[in-house]
Amino acid sequence: MKIYFSGSIRGGQQDTDLYAELIQELKQYGTVLTEHIGSKTIDTTITDKEIHDRDVKWVKESDIVIAEVTVPSLGVGYEIGRAIDMNKPIICLYRVLNGKTTSAMIRGCSDLQCFEYSNVAEAKEILKKQLKTT
Repeated sequence: MKIYFSGSIRGGQQDTDLYAELIQELKQYGTVLTEHIGSKTIDTTITDKEIHDRDVKWVKESDIVIAEVTVPSLGVGYEIGRAIDMNKPIICLYRVLNGKTTSAMIRGCSDLQCFEYSNVAEAKEILKKQLKTT
């Protein structure tokens, strides 16, 4: 299975370690096309257009999109929208921080599955359960 993992890169650097743990978990289910999301280093050698084209290509190639949507991100929202248009299965994970939850546009979308979690162990259990049925 080819997995497209999405998370906020520019606005979500505080979650890089979390992303890395989720990516490690996902690797037991298939190939994660976007391992760089779990890196603290942002590649500044490629242009915005190259990033867009590469990422859209990866969404097209993927069998499933997994998005961590706690930190709001226009890029993640865009990727989810494109994946919906491509009829990809989509799983969104989010935490409630400081009483704030994720976007109603994500939680209310019937074209994806959205799950709240409190810690990484809980997120891994959600992924385990969902990926065994996908």
